[in-house]
Amino acid sequence: MSDAQQELFGVLAEQHRRRILDLLLEADQPAGAIGARFELSQPTVSKHLGVLRRSGLVTVRGQAQQRWYRLEPTPLRPLDDWLHPYRRLWATRLDALEDHLNTMPDN
Repeated sequence: MSDAQQELFGVLAEQHRRRILDLLLEADQPAGAIGARFELSQPTVSKHLGVLRRSGLVTVRGQAQQRWYRLEPTPLRPLDDWLHPYRRLWATRLDALEDHLNTMPDN
């Protein structure tokens, strides 16, 4: 595993950062709205947003008095590449489960 992948895993290991990314997956969000969705103090949310910004997972733009955050999926590519062989493993196992379920009698 590369240093970049290890760093990304470190960023994503924190549950609140993953939840923020999930929120940004839906749509761009102003910082205040992100903070309102979590039971965290504003400085704590700002800290997590800073980590996500430095890792390249989010970008920020100013709009009037607000700072809007956007998910940037490109840094997730190394993680996706690393997971690829595991995805094939699960696909094979799920296909085997489907075959097994298809042989079972209906009740």
